[in-house]
Amino acid sequence: MAHSGKLVLRVVAVDTAIALIPPFLLLALLKDVSAARLLECFGYSLIYSHCIGTLAFIAIPRVWIASEKINVWARWIVRAAAMFAAAIAGSLIACLIFVALHWIPPGLYWTEFSGSLKMATFITVFAGTIISMYENFHARLDETKLQLRTRELERERALKLATEAQLASLESRIHPHFLFNALNSISSLIPEDPKRAERLVEQMAALLRFSLDADHAGLVPLDREMKIVSDYLAIEQARFGDRLRFRIHDYGECGGVQVPPLAIQTLVENSVKHAVSRNRAGGEIQVSLARENGSLRVEVQDEGPEFALASAPSGHGLDLLKSRLVALYGQHGGLSIERSGGANRIILSVPQNGGGHASVLG
Repeated sequence: MAHSGKLVLRVVAVDTAIALIPPFLLLALLKDVSAARLLECFGYSLIYSHCIGTLAFIAIPRVWIASEKINVWARWIVRAAAMFAAAIAGSLIACLIFVALHWIPPGLYWTEFSGSLKMATFITVFAGTIISMYENFHARLDETKLQLRTRELERERALKLATEAQLASLESRIHPHFLFNALNSISSLIPEDPKRAERLVEQMAALLRFSLDADHAGLVPLDREMKIVSDYLAIEQARFGDRLRFRIHDYGECGGVQVPPLAIQTLVENSVKHAVSRNRAGGEIQVSLARENGSLRVEVQDEGPEFALASAPSGHGLDLLKSRLVALYGQHGGLSIERSGGANRIILSVPQNGGGHASVLG
């Protein structure tokens, strides 16, 4: 019963959050919007969101699971059709509520329905896809945890899987928060720079796709990891504007080096959170990479306050990254921090096959 109550509260919270998207878009597209107009838009959007969201919550997870066994194109057609059906049925119910509340006269029922269907369908398909992937990802995480509790594995294997499960749990909590921050940034750019807004949507999709695939990938090429780092910084720069400045130094022939997925992104995200967001003037982040004594050395420098790695909260960010490095490399990989000239330098060391030294360029 308690679990059901929490589930209902989560659905209500997500539907309410999605209902904020149309008012934000209205505020971004129109210069002069009264508070009363925004409140009216939110009221309509809230009813649409809860009507459509409730139907989607009941139907889409079942369709998502049932379609797993068919080929990929048919699978996404079936899932999109289910979300479209939820948008239509929910919109029909919402319009009935508007009539019952005397918000619209009965004669305008079909006019309201047809006029709102495009926006309702777009938001339903977009939000439904993200949330369904998130729930599917969360279900896989729960399954992994169950396997860890019921199977006896050797110590090294158990440590590695537990660390990956902790990382996946952290990512599943971050994604919704990051998603809504990114949506707000993108909506504010639509009237000013639509091409940049479109580019940010593509970068956000690439980042989410990479994050969802990360638990299946043992290691990834450095080029892929740095593309995600660049996409992440570009999205956050749209949010912070001139407060966030960054520079990624040339890393030469290191592009094919294998690294743990999201390792460097975790370091950069830590700098954004603690060195940029907390400083009214913002700050600069620099990323330097080089081969040194048979290892890849990654340095992320920021101008934030001094801190110690030991103070990182257990189960979050840098602490999880340290655990992953131990699980993957034992004592051959590591994370350290240096402070000089009022700047922090977080240093990631990843062992590689072969040695050689390459100086940092930039």
